[in-house]
Amino acid sequence: MKQTYQKPVINKHRSGLMNKFGWSPVYARKIRTEIDGVPIDRLVEQFGSPLFVYSERAARRKYRRMFNAFSTRYPNVVFGWSYKTNYLQAICALMHQEGALAEVVSAMEYDKARALGVPGERIIFNGPHKSLPVLERAVAEGATVNIDHLDEIVDLELVARKLGRPVTVGLRLNLDAGIYPQWSRFGFNLESGQALAAVKRLAFGKLLRLNGLHCHLGTFILDPQAYARQVQKMVAFGYEVEQAFGFAIEQLDVGGGLPSQIRLKGTYLPPDVAVPEVDEYAEAIAQALSHALRPGDHPRLIIESGRGIIDEAGWLISTIIGAKRLADGTRAYVADAGINLLFTSFWYKFNVELDRQVGGIDETSVIYGPLCMNIDVTDEGIPLPPLKRGHRLIFSPVGAYNNTQWLQFIEYRPNVVLVTETGEVELIREAEDLSDILRRERLPRRLALKPAGATPGEGS
Repeated sequence: MKQTYQKPVINKHRSGLMNKFGWSPVYARKIRTEIDGVPIDRLVEQFGSPLFVYSERAARRKYRRMFNAFSTRYPNVVFGWSYKTNYLQAICALMHQEGALAEVVSAMEYDKARALGVPGERIIFNGPHKSLPVLERAVAEGATVNIDHLDEIVDLELVARKLGRPVTVGLRLNLDAGIYPQWSRFGFNLESGQALAAVKRLAFGKLLRLNGLHCHLGTFILDPQAYARQVQKMVAFGYEVEQAFGFAIEQLDVGGGLPSQIRLKGTYLPPDVAVPEVDEYAEAIAQALSHALRPGDHPRLIIESGRGIIDEAGWLISTIIGAKRLADGTRAYVADAGINLLFTSFWYKFNVELDRQVGGIDETSVIYGPLCMNIDVTDEGIPLPPLKRGHRLIFSPVGAYNNTQWLQFIEYRPNVVLVTETGEVELIREAEDLSDILRRERLPRRLALKPAGATPGEGS
């Protein structure tokens, strides 16, 4: 078969940083032919490409591994599953089966949890936007509401008056745990006195009873001792509140932020070196509690982990639909999945695997998605062999935030499947079609297009 002529390209040699590990891209190619024993070819043949694939076995194992790390070190622990990380019903239901509460940050997420069958008393309601109607519902149904700002105090006092009884609430703090950036946007600052002033306001109103403190340091926290410093400050503040106002702090919610085995862009070390083990976080928190709490005190410890549990249980299968050379000679590939499905590629560098062995020498390449936008890049500077249309790339870990931040922009969103612990494949979200996009739209009759071939005035 006669091959298509390609113009020769001369690339300037760039040595880059020295690699003390002696790593060679040719020998570092990663091949993935299956996920949990199910062949990639079979998955694509049955459900199409692109395709999100989740492993039930991996998700349950990671949950249990993390929960055991904390529960074996502290006697009163509960996890709150972070809905914003991944609110696919099957994933949330799986976490609730394992024993997690629902941690939600909006009316939409609250509705999802209740529709799934989670009772109000097993919901933690965080976030800066809680409308009065949803606050009324959450309080009436027994949810834990963590106050984010002073206006929520006013709203919750209105709810208490309407119900004719005091309402139990939590208070969200932000504090200096020795890391940067400090998430000062949410809750009341501890060091400046805002938090204490908020507690005074609760005590003055006499309609809200404080029983819990919440603090979320941020995302992808790589310093376990930051949580230790956080816990020490939260416990000390809790005792101060108890002594001054009589509020007994019954639960300490340290938020989430635990990292997964994914690589932050711009980092040198791989995740297995840069990311601490979960036991280091559990040990830091448990030791801090042991030193800060009074003998016999064991308030409920809440961990709102999301990324650390589900990220490594998700893969995205994509297919090369075109290959080209850019003007500067860079080899470029167009795949059927881009930032519309992998929004977190702006911050993270995914593990990219091929679905087969491919001959040829690796060349520094860029992977584009299908969108008509120059920013639609899922990876650049990645060594790849000569790929052709039909070759597949498997991205991982992608279980966190991609199915909540994905875009219905230009392309339909694809199927999502779950590989069960017994090796079966279950469809947990159907691929979209035009009806999903048009269902909420309303076309005024005066703007409706006339059928092809109709004469002016016809059909009016």
